[in-house]
Amino acid sequence: MADQSSKHQSAWAKSIPIKQQLHIIKRLFLYAAPYKWYFYGSLILAVAVAIINILLPRIIQTYMDSHLIVGHTNFAMMWFFAGLYLFGMIVKALMQFAQSYTYEMGAEYMLENTRRKLFTKLHTLGMRYFDQTPSGSILSRLTNDTMAFANFWALFNSLVVTISAMISSFIAMYFADAAIALWLLVFMPFLAVTVWYYQRYSTRVYRRMRERLSLLNAKLAEGITGISVIQQFRQEKRINHEFNDTNDQYYNTRRAMIRINSLLLNPMINLFYALGSVLVLGMFGIRGLHGYVAAGIIYAFTTYLSNFYNPMSEMMDRLSDFQDGVVAGSRVFKIMDDQTLEPQQHPVADAKITHGKIEFKHVSFSYDGENEVLHDISFVAEPGQTVALVGETGSGKTSMINILMRFYEFGHGEILIDDRDIRDYTIEELRNKMGLVLQEPFMFYGTIASNIRMFNEMITDQEVHDAAHFVQADKFIENLPKQYDARVIERGASYSSGQRQLISFARTLVTDPKILILDEATANIDTETEQMIQQGLTKLQEGRTTIAIAHRLSTIQNADLILVLENGRIVERGNNDQLLKKRGYYYDMIQLQNSAHLD
Repeated sequence: MADQSSKHQSAWAKSIPIKQQLHIIKRLFLYAAPYKWYFYGSLILAVAVAIINILLPRIIQTYMDSHLIVGHTNFAMMWFFAGLYLFGMIVKALMQFAQSYTYEMGAEYMLENTRRKLFTKLHTLGMRYFDQTPSGSILSRLTNDTMAFANFWALFNSLVVTISAMISSFIAMYFADAAIALWLLVFMPFLAVTVWYYQRYSTRVYRRMRERLSLLNAKLAEGITGISVIQQFRQEKRINHEFNDTNDQYYNTRRAMIRINSLLLNPMINLFYALGSVLVLGMFGIRGLHGYVAAGIIYAFTTYLSNFYNPMSEMMDRLSDFQDGVVAGSRVFKIMDDQTLEPQQHPVADAKITHGKIEFKHVSFSYDGENEVLHDISFVAEPGQTVALVGETGSGKTSMINILMRFYEFGHGEILIDDRDIRDYTIEELRNKMGLVLQEPFMFYGTIASNIRMFNEMITDQEVHDAAHFVQADKFIENLPKQYDARVIERGASYSSGQRQLISFARTLVTDPKILILDEATANIDTETEQMIQQGLTKLQEGRTTIAIAHRLSTIQNADLILVLENGRIVERGNNDQLLKKRGYYYDMIQLQNSAHLD
């Protein structure tokens, strides 16, 4: 397992060239541009906080050097300086809140906008993209990768605060005592090397940690979703062993990250702060041997030194998020730049589907652009006719449905609806006039009514009830405690496959389509349920052109035209009686199913 994970390089572990990193960062800034005033405001507030950090120690210094030591103070003066310092701290706290709030809100708006654009982009991609990209990878980019932007922008916030604090603190130290301030610069090269090494090492460890966390999540998902199969084949020990190996690898990378953080974050920063304090106190001490040194200046100097180093710990802690954000950005932009778009329409004004005539003229189609899965397909479905597609798995039945529904762009030939090129209609017109019932209908969270009307509030409750009654779904719906308001959970898991299919039929009927497409719509329905809806299906097809993929040949014997496909070609065509007389492919399929049924 360890060898396998070491060989596998996920996107998190890939090294991105500097030039490409800069390009990604530039694009990330473009996504933040609409909310630039949040970031500008945050920058101004960060500078204001830095100025207050200069003034606060000066208040204490003035009180100590001008009033406290020489004995020129009283209660009024003491309360004046105390109140002034308290007021400064309150203003500083309010500005820190405002600075953090404005920056975080700008980053949050940017994150929300990016996720919205990414989700919108996904719905413009063609089905070919989803065929080639695992759904888990897409989900990861929508959630994990976009969330990585938040950490990425938090780094810039820390960078702004740290730079403001360092510059303002050094300026304050320089004006307080230029010589000592310049001597403190001797530590800067060592500090820069520490930051560089931490960023370089922690980034590598962090990317490895994210990769192994991904493997750990995959093992968890596999162990939970496949629990029944695991127990059935007594694979508990193997699964536990693999999970423990993956968990140990993740633990080791976590331990490496903790080790480097423990060494190079607070301890190293504190070391430089301590060395700086020794230098400052030593130089002031040497001066004290030969003359008077005010206590206030020592206090102010050490406070500025603290303000110089303190913000660096958080900034360095976030350096590991930099490459994470860049890699996440590259993955998100890969989707944004993808040109696997859905088939494009070239609508003609007022083009409407009125009759439902369908015609394929010498149509060929390939999923990958190289290997054709449909060859020279030609047929006509007159308005109101039923055309059945039969054939073995892989013969091209579903591919014909896919190009008719415009999920994919076909290659050569023409597809006509009502004697007009299918690309002349808007996609909305096609979707409104074509109803698709799949073998495995998808149910959304909500209610039965919302799944029938598909959240279209223009469809009335009465139309929902009529559609359910037409396909005889009302028989089980009205027996439910909440009837049409009964809850539907993930994928409709609380309902049987037959009940889900009945809801799917009602969903299609309620839009009153002119063309009905059935993709093995009764394949997962038991015989009793199939008999129950067969009458409804017959009524549903009346006045509509129907294209049906048949799994059970007994369901399409009344079809006006049956197309028998093999390897993407139509090898036989005719009605049931004509094909049986030919004693060809269709006849053999009927005999095979009948013998299987008898067995």
